[in-house]
Amino acid sequence: MKLVTPETWLHAPGEALVVGLGRSGKAVASLLARRGFRVTATDERALDPSDPAVAPLAALGVDLVLGGHPEALAARPWQFVAKSPGIPYHQAFIAKLIQASHVIVTDVEIASWFETRPIYAITGSNGKTTTTTLVGEMLKASGYRPIVAGNIGTPVCDVVDQPGDLLVLEVSSFQLDGTHTFHPQGGALLNFYPAHIDYHGSYEAYQQAKWKLFANQTADDVAILNWDQALVRDRASQLAPRVCGFSLEGAPFDEGVGVIDGALVAVRGRERTAILPVEHVALPGRHNLQNAAAAAAVALAAGASVEAVARVLATFQGVEHRLEFVREVSGVRYYNDSKATNPDAARQALRSFERGIVWIAGGLDRGISFDPLLPDISGRVRAAVLLGETREQLRDVIARAGVPTFVLVSSMEEAVHEASRIAEPGDVVLLSPACASWDMFPSYEVRGSMFKEAVHRL
Repeated sequence: MKLVTPETWLHAPGEALVVGLGRSGKAVASLLARRGFRVTATDERALDPSDPAVAPLAALGVDLVLGGHPEALAARPWQFVAKSPGIPYHQAFIAKLIQASHVIVTDVEIASWFETRPIYAITGSNGKTTTTTLVGEMLKASGYRPIVAGNIGTPVCDVVDQPGDLLVLEVSSFQLDGTHTFHPQGGALLNFYPAHIDYHGSYEAYQQAKWKLFANQTADDVAILNWDQALVRDRASQLAPRVCGFSLEGAPFDEGVGVIDGALVAVRGRERTAILPVEHVALPGRHNLQNAAAAAAVALAAGASVEAVARVLATFQGVEHRLEFVREVSGVRYYNDSKATNPDAARQALRSFERGIVWIAGGLDRGISFDPLLPDISGRVRAAVLLGETREQLRDVIARAGVPTFVLVSSMEEAVHEASRIAEPGDVVLLSPACASWDMFPSYEVRGSMFKEAVHRL
């Protein structure tokens, strides 16, 4: 459904409904209330209005409907409905709102109504958090005051009134699906791999949500695309903005960042400027080299200097839960890659080590095949510790890959204990689940933190 003139709503704020009071939902309700909207917020949890989680909203005059979503809410004449990104469109109450012809938006859309600063938004199946963080650091090192927010952790509606020069946003397919007028000056699409099909309904619908990043861009804007993935590259000619590429296979584009003769190189027409040798990039793994190239392309497009980009890439050690080194115990190195919530992300982590991996994997069963992992398991994984709903499926894949040792466990504490028992000096214990966390943990962050706590107790 096409959004109707949000400018009109901003001049004459009316009634808005916010569905879901997680971090992003609370940020949306607070921003709208401060800007004069009459906000009703509803959540399935039976919270007390005096609970610290929601009391600040009540103090702003937000009408709280807690403990469920009464059907009567769907019949009210809302100007628009703000849905928490994680709530799928097929959820019963959301479906009723759609049936009643309400406009459904997400936090990224709403924040953009109030923003006048440039927005650089980054999406993709894998690498979003690392790339977004790198861009923020590169711009900071160049003298800018970037605000890094979005799916990375800080809700975008919380930063609308914060001082800063520009916004660097990690945006998910869930958020983009609820955008209509969202218009970033720069948009980066890192890659496509099968993910969130249970939410979107199909791989094609998932891709379409990601492509909405560029829907409102013009020739004055820039799209940064992965030139090594045909699924992304082949659509470049259909986009309105100017296109920059990033590639690990040279620089087959007019503008962007590519790997040429063992170095990351910035390209603009015939001008080529070396950034730094590939071997000097601090983050390990080919996938992180691709993240580095993408981040450099975005940061340079946003005004960062080549010197600042090189300095950050040479020193940046990574983000929490993404191939994060935890500690070494008795000659065994432990890595937390809890953010690997799909098979391709886990494959990238496995490829970062040549051999001697004791792999901790498993989680929510989303019906995705793990067979693409077979070539990366074979020869690299020495043993596996499997947990969660998918442990039986992964056991089959492990067996077919010729891994002789595997253990099925029922908790993270047990997983770390078994992995430490199996591992030998020189091995790597790698938590890279290849699955979402929600069968056993509230989030991948909690899963990763529990892994680290168990490692530190060894």
